[in-house]
Order: sequence, then C-alpha cells, then structure tokens
Amino acid sequence: MGLLDQPFDNSNVFITSLDKLLNWARLSSLYQMQFGLACCAIEMMAASASNFDIMRFGVIPRATPRQADVMIVAGTVTLKMASRIKRLYDQMAEPRYVLSMGSCSNCGGPYWEHGYHVLKGVDRVIPVDVYIPGCPPRPEALLEGLIKLQEKVRRESIAKKSA
Repeated sequence: MGLLDQPFDNSNVFITSLDKLLNWARLSSLYQMQFGLACCAIEMMAASASNFDIMRFGVIPRATPRQADVMIVAGTVTLKMASRIKRLYDQMAEPRYVLSMGSCSNCGGPYWEHGYHVLKGVDRVIPVDVYIPGCPPRPEALLEGLIKLQEKVRRESIAKKSA
C-alpha cells in the first residue's frame, strides 16, 4: 500500500501510522556505501550513470560507513577482505542493510571449488538482506534488488516485538 491508511477527498488531512511515515522516509533516502571488489563493480558504477540513474530511487553514495544505510558488496570477496567488510559493517548505524551483488559475493562464483583464498559467500561474515544473481548482474538487476530492499523497509516496524 501507500503512505495513507484512509483516503480523504478534498481535504488537507490524512491519517497514517508512525511506522509507515518513518519507513516511507527511510526507503526514499537509502545512502549506499559501495564496496566494489571485481567486475561487478563496473556494473554497479554503470547503474550510477545517466542511463540507469540509481539516484532517482533516493540512493545516494556516501564515502563513510557511519553515514551509510546500505552496503553493496559487488564482486569476489577474499578471506583477507572478509575482516574489512565485517569492520565496515559494524561501523554502520542501525538499521543497516546489505545487498550481495553477483555470483562471487553470493556464493564464491567460479572460484568456489578451487579458490582457497575466496570466501564462499559474504553471508558467512555479515547478514545479507537481498541477493542479486548474475555474473556480473546487469544494472537493471541492481535496480530491482534496490526495489526489493525498499519493499523490505516498507514492511518493517519500529515497535519492538515481545517474545
């Protein structure tokens, strides 16, 4: 649904919940931290160019993890880089999200069987919210992954659930 719970005709008043209002604001301004490691990073950069314009979805690149909401891990994650990814993820403020872009970051890609230095998926070190398949995935796939992430943010609640 949209932001409104009850439609009002010819009125300046609308009723909604705080959850929907905050989620609408968050999903319209997801700041990304780009973590391009291999050929998928080229497609991630192409998604930022004028042909695809990722910023029309409110996704703005940030240079520091302290200002980022979304980490896009694109490419082959080596064991040496895994600790750096974990450190950067820990520096991000809550709520934080991760997009795993490409076969290499999803499951190790073509290196999974014989590459002793390759992590068999970034989800072994940080939790992943959206997986984007492909080798490398096209910019349209990244945009679709961002739309899926926005749908996830739209369904979240700020209220704590009691166990």
